[in-house]
Amino acid sequence: MHVSLVRRQLGGIIPPKIATPSLLTSGSGASLTPLVNFYSKLPKGQAATAAGGGIKARFFNGKNASAAPLVWTILGLFTFGYTIDYQKHHKNHPH
Repeated sequence: MHVSLVRRQLGGIIPPKIATPSLLTSGSGASLTPLVNFYSKLPKGQAATAAGGGIKARFFNGKNASAAPLVWTILGLFTFGYTIDYQKHHKNHPH
């Protein structure tokens, strides 16, 4: 591959050079204002914990953790399966 083709493909991934070596060695602080402005806008401190969604985050994590939904799901599936089996068995073998 040609260097220009690779540079064009990676252009969206690699950020542009804000502070070049010539700016850093020149000693003028005014030319670094874009870099200072960029870093001053970044959030400081600990990263916020993302509020996860989904069944696991809702029922099994946190202060209201409970296995009740899992138990009710298992009981519901058992009841549904038993009903289907009973109907199938009752239909084939009437008393």
